[in-house]
Amino acid sequence: MAEDGSIRKVDRKDKYAFWETQPVAQFNEQAAEGEGSAGDGADGKQVTRQDGPIDVVKTPADVKQDPYNLPANFEWCECDMNDDATRQEVYDLLVNNYVEDDDEMFRFNYSRAFLKWALQPPGYKLEWHIGVRASTSKKLVGFITAIPATIRVRANTMPMVEINFLCVHKKLRAKRLAPVLIKEITRRVNLHDIWQASYTAGVVLPKPVATTRYYHRSINPKKLIEINFSRLSSRMTMARTIKLYKLPDVPATPGLRPMVEADVPQ
Repeated sequence: MAEDGSIRKVDRKDKYAFWETQPVAQFNEQAAEGEGSAGDGADGKQVTRQDGPIDVVKTPADVKQDPYNLPANFEWCECDMNDDATRQEVYDLLVNNYVEDDDEMFRFNYSRAFLKWALQPPGYKLEWHIGVRASTSKKLVGFITAIPATIRVRANTMPMVEINFLCVHKKLRAKRLAPVLIKEITRRVNLHDIWQASYTAGVVLPKPVATTRYYHRSINPKKLIEINFSRLSSRMTMARTIKLYKLPDVPATPGLRPMVEADVPQ
């Protein structure tokens, strides 16, 4: 799935060297008739694929039993979000190195409490919260996660995982740690007899099954303009902008109320 909020399109003449080795749909593939939209192959050669596994059917016994090798001076770790110090390390890595705008001015600031909640749904596995540390300093420099999910694809419902929070310290991007992180999380998930996953990206990768577009409403336009996240429209003053975006004192949508625990049965 591609996130249309800030998609950075990649020239399809590029070979996607890593993704061409992975069990994902390629740009020159299209769904069989009645199973989705047609593909738009880069080389004009279309391949029709039926719904089902992309890779050959395997069992956990077929999966590599040992972790993938990391570059010299790096080591694997598991990130226990119940541990305050580890949770702080994950927060620090993400707040400084995770998704950011093209000018490197703004990044997501997920709270420590949110990260713990997001990564610990029912059935979560600690071994799917993977970190990479510098061997000497033990500094956390890479991260990727999977959480269990049951996902329906048309008529088929199956256990999958959601991949999230892939992050590598920006000073180490040339080390090619991201592909190793992806292969390692895939290996660990496969060991539990799960073979499909969903993920999102801000770039177009082989091959999106859907695109989402973000719509935002400025709640505090004055602050957003002051930090250069937004700007004043032509012929608009700050006072007029604040008035324009002001929310009503009482919600205009009938029945809208704060969510309560009873709204989410387990």
